[in-house]
Amino acid sequence: MHLKLSVLLAALICLTAMPNVSRAVDSGQSSDAVDLTSVRQKIKTKNWQAAIEELKPIVARGNDADAFNLYAFSLRNVGERKLAFTYYGKALDFDPNHKSAREYLGELYVITGDMAKAREQLAMLEKLCPSGCEELDDLRKAIAAGPPKTN
Repeated sequence: MHLKLSVLLAALICLTAMPNVSRAVDSGQSSDAVDLTSVRQKIKTKNWQAAIEELKPIVARGNDADAFNLYAFSLRNVGERKLAFTYYGKALDFDPNHKSAREYLGELYVITGDMAKAREQLAMLEKLCPSGCEELDDLRKAIAAGPPKTN
């Protein structure tokens, strides 16, 4: 009995001493404490090019899923779809559970008419948000609306 208690206590100490490696994907926090407040403000005002310029040196370091995601979103909004796909991929390589990247990538698939791939992102969000989330709702709406109509 004493040995079992010792093993249990040692395991508990190890678990509590370990750093918290998980990170909320939509917390607005970056993995390396990059402050993206200014970028988010530029995006909010649809100043895509300014957001892109501010993000370039951050994404060049290659270690921030939020920065990759915001960069891809901004690229998407200036029509750089191919490059946007690349950076959504980088965001998801860094953090496969990044809900915003899943949503925005799914929306980009809708924009380009690839509804099957959009639904794949929807399925991933359904797994990430079993009780629902804003990203899941937004992608569902985009899929329901379908690709943009062209003249």
